[in-house]
Amino acid sequence: MELTVFEKVQNYYTDPKYGKPPQSRTIDELLNLGIINLDKPANPTSHEVTAWVKQILNIKKAGHGGTLDPSVTGSLPIALGKATRALRLLLHAGKEYICLMKIHVPVSHEKLSSVLDNFKEKIYQTPPLRSNVKRQLRVRTIYELELLEFIDGELALLRISCEAGTYIRKLCYDIGLILGTGAHMQELRRTRTGPFDVKTSITLQNLQDAWYYYNNERNEEFIRNFIQPVEVITENVPKLFIRDSAIDAICHGAKLTLPGVLKVSSEIKKNSLVALMTLKEELVAIGKSLMSTKEILEKNNGLCVEPKAVFMEKDTYPSSWK
Repeated sequence: MELTVFEKVQNYYTDPKYGKPPQSRTIDELLNLGIINLDKPANPTSHEVTAWVKQILNIKKAGHGGTLDPSVTGSLPIALGKATRALRLLLHAGKEYICLMKIHVPVSHEKLSSVLDNFKEKIYQTPPLRSNVKRQLRVRTIYELELLEFIDGELALLRISCEAGTYIRKLCYDIGLILGTGAHMQELRRTRTGPFDVKTSITLQNLQDAWYYYNNERNEEFIRNFIQPVEVITENVPKLFIRDSAIDAICHGAKLTLPGVLKVSSEIKKNSLVALMTLKEELVAIGKSLMSTKEILEKNNGLCVEPKAVFMEKDTYPSSWK
């Protein structure tokens, strides 16, 4: 999703002496404020994979975004250090899967296609018994449901683009109920988590090799390609770009006031999560918007964002407040 950004103030300026573009961070800085798009292997849990990443990189803190069952493979974003605070932005990010569904009694291509049409757009789901969430009826959106291959009337390869929190195993079970034959999920691979695509993911072996070259030969090329700045996680998040003079106050816990706003995304809604950015495109904080885009553009004074998680260190930009 490409964001449209409106300018609230003209002729703004950022001092090159302070801060730095995310791409210019050192490896040590990336280890404390970076994201790895990992291709999770089958069998280990998401927690075990995260622990192995910490061990490889010799860091104390890491977390994963969007748990995958042990048997499921694919895109598993791993946040490093303080970047773990940004994982909340993936809670509502869309997902994409490739699923191999086994139908218990052979059916025709026409019948399966007709049934799949019933599962496009909004569906009702109750989480399975072994899930970690409360078992209550929920509405989830299926954005795309494409039949890629169909073999012998029994094996269906599906591409599913869906809202976060959609249970693919339960989706297959429900498709089997409507078919009247029964069906189950045989294999599953997550191909996208928000802005993270499996095509650009890396394996644990890739990561270990890259770390060896950096740690033993001081070659940064590979590890720098594998650890992305935390800002990538805000790709589809509404943003406010703020003045240099407002940044340090945010780092000390202050709320953002309208005079500090320079540019604003077009689709901000009141009480939604937003990202506060510098003009160098550094992530300062994630917060709750206290105004909509329309209000931010029309008003001159007032509080507009309440920070919930601050990422930038204090005194990175000069203080202009007392």
